[in-house]
Amino acid sequence: MLSLLAQIAIFAQTGPGEMLEGLKAIGAGLGYGLAAIGPGVGIGIVVGNAITAMARQPESAGVARTTMFLGIAFTEALALIGFVVFILLLP
Repeated sequence: MLSLLAQIAIFAQTGPGEMLEGLKAIGAGLGYGLAAIGPGVGIGIVVGNAITAMARQPESAGVARTTMFLGIAFTEALALIGFVVFILLLP
């Protein structure tokens, strides 16, 4: 843990605008990380329910698998949208 004087000395060495650019990059990385949590949970729920459906009715496994892959694709699109939004906010 740096002391307050050491932190001030580090901040004094940064050029104009460097601190803001660094904070933007950190914010974009954290924002995308948080945006990826939701789709990750959603994909887990979709796959878990599809496996349950296939185990209960094996004859409908083809339909359940197709629906599962569609659900995964739509859920993954949310993560890609989050990635694009935070990349556009970075500059």
